[in-house]
Amino acid sequence: MKRYEKIVLEAEKGITVEVLEGTSGELIIRAMNIATANVYSTNYVNPPIPEGYKHVCGEWNNGFVIERCSDGSQFVWIPVGSLDSNGTLDGEHFSEKFGRRNYRNNKFSDDRFHEALNGELLEQLESVKKYGGFYISRYNISKSSEGKPQSVKGVMPWVNINFKDAKKVASTIEDNEAVKSHLTFGAEYDSVLEWFIKTKVKTFAKIAKDSTEWGNYWNTENSPKKVVETGSREEWCANNIYDFAGNANEWTQEQNRGSSRVIRGGFYRNDGCDCPVAYRNYDYPFYRYDCTGFRATLYIK
Repeated sequence: MKRYEKIVLEAEKGITVEVLEGTSGELIIRAMNIATANVYSTNYVNPPIPEGYKHVCGEWNNGFVIERCSDGSQFVWIPVGSLDSNGTLDGEHFSEKFGRRNYRNNKFSDDRFHEALNGELLEQLESVKKYGGFYISRYNISKSSEGKPQSVKGVMPWVNINFKDAKKVASTIEDNEAVKSHLTFGAEYDSVLEWFIKTKVKTFAKIAKDSTEWGNYWNTENSPKKVVETGSREEWCANNIYDFAGNANEWTQEQNRGSSRVIRGGFYRNDGCDCPVAYRNYDYPFYRYDCTGFRATLYIK
């Protein structure tokens, strides 16, 4: 067979091509038409429960919560198939149920806010299409007494961690034949926000303009003026997800300008009108802050 010095892959606009090595050493070339990616299972009303988990409360449309039997970590189902098609996967076309949203007139481009549809994110998209949704940690990730990551109520969030370590830790929460965890992507984060709007638990204004009333911000009434334990107030909960706005802001895998990573949600020293939950901040991946933590999402295989 003739050998070539190089291989050139060309695709029309809207086609994403991924090249990766298979488990047996084979080269896999995978092409996806983004325009047809918006086909989701209608079975999002019946969330899958991975082995080793149990359903503890809520329904599919108001916060279906599962709990890991081994340590009590909890995750909430996001029924993406029920959302409107106003998100983006490529930063240009806004016709996806699963994807980032431009709530605050941010510029999405290869130079500014961007997120490549490959690797874990492409796998998650395929899973979301298959099952109709995905799970996100109910609480900010914290550290157990044994030093292991967990999503539980009533403990301090795992902060003072840089992006690279947060990504690494998030990937260790779950990894078996049925489910794999990862640090939240921008597409996942904004799909959660869109679900809050869709279910009318929060308005667009409370997402994009002023999140003061449902988060731990400096200008919150009776603000504790510090990072507090996860799930400490019911008014800071939306569809069974706690502390999405305020308290500790969160690293995501979305990028901005080179290697900078996007931080979402605002934190206790912010005002909820200046840094509402949809606000995109960004910083270098090796920086650590005492107010920046993270969440994890589950990829169901």
